[in-house]
Amino acid sequence: MHSMREKTQDERELLDRARRLVPVLKERTAQADRDLKVPSESIADLQAAGLLRALQPRAFGGYEVDPRTFFEIQSILAEGCMSTAWIYGVMGVHPWQLARYPVQAQREVWGDDQSVLICSTYMPAAKVTVVEGGYRISGRWGFSSGSEHCQWVFLGGILPPDGAIAAEHGTFLLPNTDYRIERNWDVLGLRGTGSHDIVVEDAFVPAHRVQRTNNWTPEATPGRQVNTNPIYAIPFAQVFSRAVSTSAIGALQGAINEFRDNAARHIGKHGARTAEDPVAQTAVAEAMITVDSLRLVLERNYEHLMSLARAGEYPDTETRLLYRYQSAYVTNICAERANDLLRSMAASGLYNTNPVARLFRDLHQARGHIANNFMAYGRSYGAVLLGLPNPDPYV
Repeated sequence: MHSMREKTQDERELLDRARRLVPVLKERTAQADRDLKVPSESIADLQAAGLLRALQPRAFGGYEVDPRTFFEIQSILAEGCMSTAWIYGVMGVHPWQLARYPVQAQREVWGDDQSVLICSTYMPAAKVTVVEGGYRISGRWGFSSGSEHCQWVFLGGILPPDGAIAAEHGTFLLPNTDYRIERNWDVLGLRGTGSHDIVVEDAFVPAHRVQRTNNWTPEATPGRQVNTNPIYAIPFAQVFSRAVSTSAIGALQGAINEFRDNAARHIGKHGARTAEDPVAQTAVAEAMITVDSLRLVLERNYEHLMSLARAGEYPDTETRLLYRYQSAYVTNICAERANDLLRSMAASGLYNTNPVARLFRDLHQARGHIANNFMAYGRSYGAVLLGLPNPDPYV
């Protein structure tokens, strides 16, 4: 990703460490798919390289990198293993969210060990009861990526109305003593993400461990009084949505790398070289400009979001909807380009051992995430462009 922005020494080092992990992650892809879990060694490697602390506050041993660097790290990791990059995005964005919580919650999570990891599932599935000092919640949530590697969880639920404040989406933070993981992840792609169910039976969550998810005000994000870096002022939906789409850019780049390597060597059953096939030439060229365009848009959008955050301003509705739509669009177009590459590999490409086939499966799986439903976000943006009210309460 070529930016006009000058990266810090920390950022350059983190990117180098990510790049060095790519071959190792690639070697472990089959194991991750088989185990329905990214190997613990890979998590240990990400931890040792400091990568999971990229967005963590400096006060708790983090780097507070520009979000563009975080997403570039994620993209690089995906060239080796998209499942690893996916859970990197999800688990790696949680320190950013925790930085906005009351400091008491941050101390509870990171006080003894700054490498503690948090998983999540934001679907508003909690049955919420208001009690003295907080809430009691129960429920079952799906799709908690990387949950088996984590010690805490962020769970979604609707906070009931409170005086003048309307009901809205809330994020509840619970330690792993308050929930259990039900292993039920057996899917087409991103198998290594281990995105199992989370079950909670009547747990107490103190008020300081609950946040109004999309509320950007200083009152709702008290951690920002301490963690004053403007990265923590960007709207939640703008950061989280990219965490589940950016690995697709790197995965498509990985598919291009593999495809080029294969096409240079491959001669089909009838003696035709893949490299000389016009369909293959077009497929790889279109995949390349797709990667380039998607990177540029991401870069431009965060340049703008960071400038607004520094000025203490909130992006307007049209901007938020456009950027949300552009984020959701990524997995779909990357899956289509991977589809073109795989088709050009003919029958030999369809073996499960073909890395392009694995990335094809991963990219098609990624499209299923609710945050990547580009048609819904496109309609919301289109409605506002045509003068209708914003139909999406979460943007």
